[in-house]
Amino acid sequence: MDLNITWFILPGVLLIGYAIPDGFDLGVGALRLFSKGDHERRMLLNAIGPVWDGNEVWLVTAGGALFAAFPHAYATAFSGFYPAFMLLLVAWIFRAVAIEFRSKEAMPWWRAMWDVAFSVSSIVAAILFGVAVGNLIVGLPIGADMEYTGGFFNLLTRYPLLVGIFNLWLFTMHGSIYLYLKTEGELQEKCRRWIWTMFFIFMVLFITTTIATLLVYP
Repeated sequence: MDLNITWFILPGVLLIGYAIPDGFDLGVGALRLFSKGDHERRMLLNAIGPVWDGNEVWLVTAGGALFAAFPHAYATAFSGFYPAFMLLLVAWIFRAVAIEFRSKEAMPWWRAMWDVAFSVSSIVAAILFGVAVGNLIVGLPIGADMEYTGGFFNLLTRYPLLVGIFNLWLFTMHGSIYLYLKTEGELQEKCRRWIWTMFFIFMVLFITTTIATLLVYP
């Protein structure tokens, strides 16, 4: 196999490796908005506690592989997605801080604040990954100097946003399945109901996104 093809496949495999394990992390973060009570929210956090930070290593490795094999593509991607990457970085920071700081104080408002921060940052990260994929399907305006010629809001057109919302529900469905395997009792039964709700919404968005792709960007 040609070396270029080999290195083309490798970042893809690493990105898939990131999307599968960290996808359920982001999905669990989004699902915490539907949980009730401190005990239930703590159980959801405990389910991903041992693995959430290790899962992100896949993305760091994928970025390193892209930089090593295709430095021009790496530089162009970062020039095009720089504001989005910074927003994604802020979301990651808030996720980590929320996990660490939530249990530092016992006041209900303190824990509720970090619960909301964790959920919102997880939702933002999931949507941004989908928006990035949607823009790669649409195509990016790249100048002769290999620099992105658009602005941040050029990335937020209808189709990329649709893919972003679809990606959010994909991760949320993935997270509900993971929680079902990691919980028991009443919480597990609640997770089972989440699975079917998220699956129905996922299928609606999957069909909608597929039709939009075939019609607009065949």
